[in-house]
Amino acid sequence: QVQLVESGGGEVQPGGSLRLSCKASGFKLDYYASGWFRQAPGKEREAISCISSSDDIYYTDSVKGRFTISRDNDKNMIYLQMNNLKAEDTAVYYCAADRTNSGLAQVPEEYDYWGQGTQVTVSS
Repeated sequence: QVQLVESGGGEVQPGGSLRLSCKASGFKLDYYASGWFRQAPGKEREAISCISSSDDIYYTDSVKGRFTISRDNDKNMIYLQMNNLKAEDTAVYYCAADRTNSGLAQVPEEYDYWGQGTQVTVSS
């Protein structure tokens, strides 16, 4: 069964850190494009960071220098380390995989498998 399961969300104060994890089952993450997306209330889902099968990486401008994407091929997982979190980072975060593409994919509509989402709230 093809499945993506996120974990690691929660509530944190501004300036704090969280690490999101995404476990894939039923396919090998490192064969395909994968990434992290988020959706805040009233806003469209946006790509935060994506990684290709050859380890090319994309970050949206608002998270550059603060967030780091990584992949553990042995564990079949991707991670998103989020540092110096800001209130505007509050959203539901999703991991996703595009099994039709091994390169970088930044458009949510290109992804065909999604996790259930995990809430990240940054508040004082």
